[in-house]
Amino acid sequence: MKDTLRGLITPIVTPFTEQGDIDEALFIKEVEYLIAAGVHGLSPGGSTGEGAFLTAAEIARLVELTKELNTKGLPIVAGVIKNSTRDAVESGLAAKAAGADALMVTPASYNILVPDDDGNYDFYKQISDAVDLPIVIYNVVPQNEISTDLFIRLSEIKNVVGIKQSVGTVKSLYDKILFSDSSMLTYGAQDDMLFTCFELGADGAIAAILTLFPEICVQMWDCAQSGDHKTGLELQNRIYPVWQKIIGPHFPRRIKIALAQLGRNPGLTRSPITKATPKEIEEISKAMDAFNA
Repeated sequence: MKDTLRGLITPIVTPFTEQGDIDEALFIKEVEYLIAAGVHGLSPGGSTGEGAFLTAAEIARLVELTKELNTKGLPIVAGVIKNSTRDAVESGLAAKAAGADALMVTPASYNILVPDDDGNYDFYKQISDAVDLPIVIYNVVPQNEISTDLFIRLSEIKNVVGIKQSVGTVKSLYDKILFSDSSMLTYGAQDDMLFTCFELGADGAIAAILTLFPEICVQMWDCAQSGDHKTGLELQNRIYPVWQKIIGPHFPRRIKIALAQLGRNPGLTRSPITKATPKEIEEISKAMDAFNA
């Protein structure tokens, strides 16, 4: 499974209607587009997919839809973003029953409920024991950052297979690559510097920019595998300035603005994220001029 999970595992946006329901037709179009673009895996229900706002049943439904369309047999890594172990287990079991091949599990994030290292270990151990699927740790919570030392400890848990290193800089990723168990998968999530992540030894990426520019990111990955530094860096340089305008508060609606500029319909965001402001639309649209459909 670890070999299968190597490469570009692409988050999928979750399109919502005006009423806040999942727009399955638009979701299907996104999955079809990403598969055709040549990505190596699919991840519904993560941060890009507003997974923190999804119920266990909704995550399961997104996994079901993804599996139905997945004619290439790509690994499906379901996002689990919950603040209690019990809820995380529930979502993990629902995703497994729907056909997920692995889970991407975010540590607990709610302020005073953030656990210590022992609590984090218990969190991942219970999920592993109950769900029995490969687990990628989604290291994205600033107030509950998974240190390299803690990651080494968590690597001892049966089903933990890797980490998506999002919080911090490229240095944080490099630290995991150099000092953690070499059998663990380390994914880049520094969206504007993915080629740099690949050259530093990342085993792949799980990052929102993959869903926006899947073809370009596949090219960057291929360049890293073949040693074509010049082309890979040129591609990274092309998308770097665009990402500086997309990243920021209320991220799901910002990535959806950019997707719309490419002629794709990502639907709306779910409350409490509201509609984008005119200023956001103007700034991101201008940044996307070179990529407009």
